[in-house]
Amino acid sequence: MGKVKVKVENEEKKEKKISPNDIRNKTIRRMEVLKMKKEKAKEKKAERKRRKTAGEEPKKPHTIESLRVKDETVLDNTKANEEKIEEVNIDIATDEFGDYFKMTYEPKVLITFADNPVTKTRAFGIELSRIIPNSLTRYRNRSSLKKIVLRAKERGFTDVLVINEDRKQPNGLLVTHLPDGPTAYFRMSNVKITKELKKSHKEFSSLRPEVILNNFTTRLGTTISRMLASLFHYSPEFKGRRAVTFHNQRDYIFFRHHRYEFKENGKPYLRELGPRFTLRLEYLQQGTFDTILGEYEWIKANRRHELESNRRKFHL
Repeated sequence: MGKVKVKVENEEKKEKKISPNDIRNKTIRRMEVLKMKKEKAKEKKAERKRRKTAGEEPKKPHTIESLRVKDETVLDNTKANEEKIEEVNIDIATDEFGDYFKMTYEPKVLITFADNPVTKTRAFGIELSRIIPNSLTRYRNRSSLKKIVLRAKERGFTDVLVINEDRKQPNGLLVTHLPDGPTAYFRMSNVKITKELKKSHKEFSSLRPEVILNNFTTRLGTTISRMLASLFHYSPEFKGRRAVTFHNQRDYIFFRHHRYEFKENGKPYLRELGPRFTLRLEYLQQGTFDTILGEYEWIKANRRHELESNRRKFHL
């Protein structure tokens, strides 16, 4: 009877799957984990093959984009959004960028920095001046932003860019449209100048680039895209084959600068020129820069604030 009990206990142990956490030996535990991963991968592969042979649709994974909460101001071509589209058309006809899109003036941009900028920030500003046509870089010399805006108006500038920095890295970009605003402040991250990019092409022509604005779908996104577009000349010079891209994804605006070519088979070839950075809108203010009396059209909700919006809701 004792031998029978031992056999039954051994069979029960074999049937029970031993968890890797119960194995004390580190090497054996690692081997068991790898085996489990391989088994799961085989099961997933077999399930995909079965679905494909049965003609079933593949399961769509849950991503932030698929779980996105639709903003009330998102624009599309449905009948329900006809009123919103009319409102946006009125905004476009009456906003501060109307004269630019009517081609009544040529943009002139002033690029400045925080006090005593580090080498990387200066290099970043110089590269922006090479990309943006008819732009100049000047040191701030401890002047206040209000004084800078007044002097820029007197000298005929249409926009002012201020590059902020922290811990020897550019970390913010203030954009003020002249003469009457608006003003937008972006948090800037992942800044890489041309020499920090491994496969970048350092030399490029001074011809005016094309501007690509992608995935700005809301009323706020329309305003921001028009503000970014007004920094560049409205008529690109296609001979230079340069393209500047502002791509919005989950309210992060990715900036890329490329030169494109067409191979013999007709396929395009992109060569990144640099710099590369990412923007995140912090606030949009009416008029020129004024932190005391300025009225905010939109401000990003703080995580600790009571009126924090849904993290799956995107605004651009």
